[in-house]
Amino acid sequence: MYPLNVTVFVLLASLAGSIPANILSAKPYEANWESIDSRETPQWYPDAKFGIFIHWGLYSVPAFSTRGTYAEWYWHAKEGDQTGKHQAAISQGSATRDFHNRVYGEDFEYADFRPLFTCEMYDADQWATVFKKSGAKYVVLTSKHHDGYCLWPNKEASESFGMAWNSVESGPKRDLLGELDTAVRDAGLKMGLYYSIWDWFNPLWPETDQPIRRGKECNDVTLNNYIHKVMYPQFKEIVTKYQPALIFSDGDWWMDEEKWQTKPLLAWLFNNAPNKDEVVINDRWGKVRKKHGGYYTTEYGSGFADPKILWEENRGIGKSFGYNRVETYDDYNTGELLIFMLCDIVSRGGNFLLDIGPTADGRIPVIMEDRLLQIGEWLEVNGEAIYGTRRWKRDCQWSAGTIREYTKKEFHHGVPDPIIEMAKYPKEGQARKECYFTTKDDCVYALITELPDSGEFVIKDIELNEDSTVTMLGYDAALPVEITNGGIAVTLPNFNPSKMPCEHVYSLKITSVK
Repeated sequence: MYPLNVTVFVLLASLAGSIPANILSAKPYEANWESIDSRETPQWYPDAKFGIFIHWGLYSVPAFSTRGTYAEWYWHAKEGDQTGKHQAAISQGSATRDFHNRVYGEDFEYADFRPLFTCEMYDADQWATVFKKSGAKYVVLTSKHHDGYCLWPNKEASESFGMAWNSVESGPKRDLLGELDTAVRDAGLKMGLYYSIWDWFNPLWPETDQPIRRGKECNDVTLNNYIHKVMYPQFKEIVTKYQPALIFSDGDWWMDEEKWQTKPLLAWLFNNAPNKDEVVINDRWGKVRKKHGGYYTTEYGSGFADPKILWEENRGIGKSFGYNRVETYDDYNTGELLIFMLCDIVSRGGNFLLDIGPTADGRIPVIMEDRLLQIGEWLEVNGEAIYGTRRWKRDCQWSAGTIREYTKKEFHHGVPDPIIEMAKYPKEGQARKECYFTTKDDCVYALITELPDSGEFVIKDIELNEDSTVTMLGYDAALPVEITNGGIAVTLPNFNPSKMPCEHVYSLKITSVK
């Protein structure tokens, strides 16, 4: 009998031949972008396509910002933006201060919202049920936004602020993150976390003549104080305790990654996370957006044209991420528009992270729940054309006309929204997206944006094999197909309007495409 250490050695040696060479020779990730970017983003993420973002915190109590701006920036707007760097805060600052003073009083501090953040109606299982019905495959909760308030029992937040600054020691007295983490995983979805590396007013930032600029003109000593007493411990705690499948970093943009010291943190994550083979990261780690990270992000934008880029568009159902009581029905996107957004984004190779802003008492606003359920009903029929698909050789088919370019401002505030204007309501002389394309294996999916009056839909520049078939998702029978000049003409079903398989966008499945 071998001694224990010899036995282990012999066992490992005997198993070595069955272990892939890349695992045996795997090197730890190093704190540089070449090493960090060499890690392939786990496959579950590009397959998932649709996720739910959640902005929820103390800012959900006042739930106020001017229309078209972000309610989660309430504290920043109340204090005023003296840097001139944050246009959202500038535009809403005066209105926010007037509102705050009128409703809560000039002596009412942001910290005084803690006992009003009650969450008494919060039911994590009910939330997870809604998310499951929406067809989303992953959920991303704001564990900590820029105000530094944590939705889990974190001691560094309370110690640095000198008061109870998390949801277990104040407000609801509950681990809001932990409850949702359990419920979401039980529903079979991936659980991710948003984490802001920036705390606007954390007392560990150095004082300056302009308090809003804490951290803007800090030296390495004072910055290290915050990073190593707050940021690093918090980040490592949520990773080890909750094992998020995705980490959405934010608050990075005004300081580079050397100042933020994010590269060592990411190397630690990829080497030491309990779920290191699962975890996905974005590109917000210190002035490196669209340059480094597991996937690139756009916000109330249009995504990327480069098919080699893995990306995600994130936006609210309305114009704010956090719940904004100022928003009216007209500010909320319709279910139709959100379905068009999902199809458009996925056709161009992206993921869609759609945000909800729960109320301070813990409810998903009914209008937001309605929109999620509409998406889910559509995905029940058409999910095959979304999940696990990739961008085809072209993302869409244009009609005749001029292809218009849109600005980021139009994507945020345009009426009608550019995505549905391009697909359904083009201006005179403007080209229209007649369908979106996705692909999986040897199948191509054509997601038709408007059923033609003729009952025949023509797909250009596509070549079939002898055994190819064309069907419509939600309809059982194969559809008649005629080969045309470089394409196909598909005869669509003659539906009774009350028996349509779905609404808004209709998916053709074309098998065995050359």
